[in-house]
Amino acid sequence: MLSYQHAYHAGNLADLQKHALLAWMLDYLTAKPKPLSYLETHAGRGLYDLAGPESEKTGEARAGIGRALTEDWLPADHPLLGALDQIRRLHGPDAYPGSPLIARYFLRPEDEAHLAELHPAEHEALSRVGGFAHLHRQDGFAMAKAVCPPTPRRGMLLIDPSYEVKADYDAVPRHIAQIARKWNVGVIALWYPILTDDRQKPMIEALRRDQPEALISEVRFPPARPGHGMVGSGMFVLNPPYGLEDEARRIKALYTRL
Repeated sequence: MLSYQHAYHAGNLADLQKHALLAWMLDYLTAKPKPLSYLETHAGRGLYDLAGPESEKTGEARAGIGRALTEDWLPADHPLLGALDQIRRLHGPDAYPGSPLIARYFLRPEDEAHLAELHPAEHEALSRVGGFAHLHRQDGFAMAKAVCPPTPRRGMLLIDPSYEVKADYDAVPRHIAQIARKWNVGVIALWYPILTDDRQKPMIEALRRDQPEALISEVRFPPARPGHGMVGSGMFVLNPPYGLEDEARRIKALYTRL
């Protein structure tokens, strides 16, 4: 299936959690004067217009990054705000960076990036902003398994599937186990939705069983609209950088006001 379009959801409350933690990890990793590799299995288009018809239709960005900025949820020096400010200077006040452009903000000339996106329209859009990376129009898990262990060996992988079909939940633990065996020093971060039918629970239970040392952080929030199935957002991080647990706790506290 290739029907998912993240433009309807960019900047929502799930993105806020995911991107705040991603930006923190990249800021931490690039603080050391050692090159790294950054990989993504489901990169999307990289850049979103929060004034576009897709975003206006759902209103999810207004309830997410819009509210966070208005109410100063994040401290002024938070790494995500630095990336967002740069993107808006370059692309206008309604621009919002997907994870590839958040990564671009932090990556240095000596770093390597590999971005996979299978959806043809999303890949075409990504190609217009992703010139800093090796772009792969293929299954993201296949790309990760082919590239890992990457050069440089230090670095991180973001896995952010659309979960369009229930089989995605069954496959993710197996993919992560295979990648982790090949790249045992990599920071492997998985985003997942928390749904009213709890279909994510067996996947998380399998991940906990296979990788008990990993960090798991979940936040809860009201559904975007009546009947909407997503009521939270989770991040599973294998080999979490030092201090990430504290940052995840701070981000989680933001959601208690919802």
